[in-house]
Amino acid sequence: MAHGIVTGFDGSARSETAVGWAAAEAARQGEPLRIVHAWPWLGSAWSDGPAAAPHRGALLELEEVADRLRGVHPALDVVTEAVADDPADALLARAAEHRLVVLGSRGLGGFAGLVVGSVGLAVAARSTTPVVLVRDGAPAAPADAADRPEIVVGVAGESSAAVLEFAFAEAERRGARVRAVHGWEAVPFWTAAGWMPPQEDVELRGAELMDVLAKALAPVRAAHPGVEAVAETRTGGAAHALVAASAQADLVVVGRRQHRLGTRLGAVAHAAIHHCTAPVAVVPHD
Repeated sequence: MAHGIVTGFDGSARSETAVGWAAAEAARQGEPLRIVHAWPWLGSAWSDGPAAAPHRGALLELEEVADRLRGVHPALDVVTEAVADDPADALLARAAEHRLVVLGSRGLGGFAGLVVGSVGLAVAARSTTPVVLVRDGAPAAPADAADRPEIVVGVAGESSAAVLEFAFAEAERRGARVRAVHGWEAVPFWTAAGWMPPQEDVELRGAELMDVLAKALAPVRAAHPGVEAVAETRTGGAAHALVAASAQADLVVVGRRQHRLGTRLGAVAHAAIHHCTAPVAVVPHD
């Protein structure tokens, strides 16, 4: 079974925040931490060129960060690595050897648009290992959160088994509760007179979905009997429901379906990554 955490460092405040989160998680679990700095032109042929100067500085800062982490977590096993490679490719090559990948993210807040193309998004879309994306400047936990940590997980039916297992296993490690959320929408319908409001009984539909949610949770609850779990359904769609429920979360967990052709995160994962202030774990599943 894969062990340890790998994280990426590029000298930015965003990556330093992610490295700090990864170090705290590794120390809490008694796991080793690998910090990777990757840049395509780290080879000796570029070592004296102007393009290499900022990356020599990043390498020095990488060692300084590792030394600071050892000071904060004296028992932590920290390994640093610099490789001449595309950052996303380098991290993906090392992901399978580790339990978790932790990277920085540029969350936006609100629903004003999405930032795409970052290393974090590329790795989260392609990794076969769960990836945690940590926003720059986000607090370790909400200031007004309850004493007991909470993990929010988005549930989308039977395909969420691997996602739920990850969330419950993390809750067991942390002594946290799980909040399982299923979001849905009452859809309007078209008539000769135009679009008409939904005719659905919201309370009845909510009760039916709670039954479905309870059945999806039953196996993982049985496998982790010591984990407190609450379930809820929310209207407004899956993405809005998950972001709203995550306001007091310490970790948000979403799934990503693995595709043989092409890679994509999906709308709910995108929304969580960009709009949740808490770290977001993207869990791949078949």
